[in-house]
Amino acid sequence: MKKKLYLLTILLAGLAGVTYAQNVLSSCRKCIVIAEQSQHRIVIADLSSGAVIWEWKPEHSNVQPAHVKWFSNPSDAKMVYNNEYVLMNASGGGVALIRVADRKAVFYAYAGGNTHSAELLPDGNIVSASSTGNYLMLFKTDTIRYPDSVYTKKVPIDFGHNVVWDKEQQLLWSAARNHMHAFRYNFNCETPDLLPDTVFALPGTEAHDLFPVYGENNLWLTNTTHVYKFDVATRQLKEAAVLQADIKSISSAGAGLPTILIRPKESWWTDEVLDATGRRLFIQKGWKIYKARWVIPNTFSYPANDQLHLCM
Repeated sequence: MKKKLYLLTILLAGLAGVTYAQNVLSSCRKCIVIAEQSQHRIVIADLSSGAVIWEWKPEHSNVQPAHVKWFSNPSDAKMVYNNEYVLMNASGGGVALIRVADRKAVFYAYAGGNTHSAELLPDGNIVSASSTGNYLMLFKTDTIRYPDSVYTKKVPIDFGHNVVWDKEQQLLWSAARNHMHAFRYNFNCETPDLLPDTVFALPGTEAHDLFPVYGENNLWLTNTTHVYKFDVATRQLKEAAVLQADIKSISSAGAGLPTILIRPKESWWTDEVLDATGRRLFIQKGWKIYKARWVIPNTFSYPANDQLHLCM
């Protein structure tokens, strides 16, 4: 009973912020969400004006002081739950589900192993990918016992950099170094796990970003030398008509909006966002941008108008 009342409190707080999220984000037709490492933060910015619409820093949220270091060098950020939440992760090992309205981390935990990506599972649980740790990590999204006492499960994978849920096929995709892995989810709320389904070879090496192509049944796939479109139905790759080589992230939005790419200028970061041809669309001097994605609903992975739901 106590757990259900706590969940109701979270849901009501979220509903109170829906208007805020809708007003701020829906009015911004060209907003992008950025993993920005110079200040260890997540930023939502207007691509046209360059204005910062929203930002999240762990030290200014409900993250415990001892855990702030988990969120050093943010490495991915995805809009989830109808753009009312951000799912982020950091190379420092942290994973967090953040409510846009009040910047509260309604759940966070430690994955470790240089965490590079995270994804929602259909029941509200979370899975992350860690590159130097060489594993995926499943979390029961327990909003009462987090961050230190939640159920976790490691699934070995080489050079884990990405995870994407395929709603139609009910599969979790992860491109690991030079192989594509498909997993089935056990749909066990209390003890989530992944069951191997398929593994096949990919061209090239060091697969990096994997993310839905807007409006298509395809995934963007980047590695050190190429950018591909991966057809999840036929399981075939086709070289994409975009800038190639060393692309850290790629995101498309349809409706006449450009495909956006992040390509490092120094080490692994940049201060600009490019279009598919390499033309600059956005720049902020001094920023260290690792990934950038459009603020749009992701209907490849989640139901339309998806709302926060937690495993109970």
